Amino acid sequence: MSREAIFEASLDYFLGPIREFLHDETVTEVMVNGHSEIYIERRGQLIRTEASFASPDALLSAVHNVAQYVGREIDEERPVLDARLPDGSRVHAVIPPSARNGTYLTIRKFQRDILGLGDFVRLGSLSDVAREFLELCVVLRKNIVVAGGTGTGKTTMLNAVSTAIPEEERIVVIEDSSELRLAQTHCLYLESQQADRQGQGGLGIRDLFRASLRMRPDRILVGEVRGGEALDMVQSMISGHSGSLTTVHATSPRDALVRLETLSLMSDVELPVYVARAQVASAIHLVIQLSRFSEDGSRKVTRITEVFGLDEANKYQSQDLFSSRLTGRDDSGMLTANLSPTGVRPSFADELAEHALEHRAERTREIWGLDG
Repeated sequence: MSREAIFEASLDYFLGPIREFLHDETVTEVMVNGHSEIYIERRGQLIRTEASFASPDALLSAVHNVAQYVGREIDEERPVLDARLPDGSRVHAVIPPSARNGTYLTIRKFQRDILGLGDFVRLGSLSDVAREFLELCVVLRKNIVVAGGTGTGKTTMLNAVSTAIPEEERIVVIEDSSELRLAQTHCLYLESQQADRQGQGGLGIRDLFRASLRMRPDRILVGEVRGGEALDMVQSMISGHSGSLTTVHATSPRDALVRLETLSLMSDVELPVYVARAQVASAIHLVIQLSRFSEDGSRKVTRITEVFGLDEANKYQSQDLFSSRLTGRDDSGMLTANLSPTGVRPSFADELAEHALEHRAERTREIWGLDG
């Protein structure tokens, strides 16, 4: 019996109280707020369940079981754990005393199917015109940021956008905890590592990003920027590694840019604010804004915004190329929306003809200025 099989059997036993949710394909996330309070997310909505662990120790034992398998430690000195289950699901745990009400365990289930932009159109999160526009922007090697709040589906959208990357390109994927699974064959996945008790052996996103630049990547995908690695990413975008993709926590395109600017200032390189802002404005071409609607739990693209430098007052210049408007509800009661072009032509519209890609613009000819 292999080590993986032994672990799966052990984990299945320790996580018995939530086993049914882990096997339920309609459940996307399981949230354990102490041994007797368990929530799930199903179709974007939070539901409290009747399930519970037998005791606080039973839940803590399950967390230690996961930690043992991945070779990490969780104790009072290191009370936070990030890990992956054998099926790829992401596990995050916090134990007392940092967790006041007992052990907290959150499992984000692994998406087995690779969703493409066409799937987002089918689900009503994206329009066909916007899908084609984004695909062409990826081929044109635009640097794209997927922005949204917690639970809006940023990673899933990033994965979907990545399906437009040509198969022949070499892609390096960098993440804190591996979630992305690209459709292309030539992909290198890098994952950060925690340091040991002596502070040795740690490898952060920034270390991995610097290493990736020496791996001859055609594209670099960063699952999420959270710290000083934002500066390395932005500078690499400016210096020739175009076509990069990443996500950031932000509730508007402008907030996404400000967030990247702030994270860049968190690096160990001392930069004036205006320099960090200028670099972000030069590096980022598009922001895809996602929102989650609490009424029905649906997630939708609400704006696709172009960024084009700074104005005379040193403020970000941007323009919405697509914007969404709620149109009602479908037969099942889900919100419907129309993500439509604003009529503004992107500043890089001429590049489509320069790269002889006009033939690929079937639904977006007007946006690219190819009609008339």
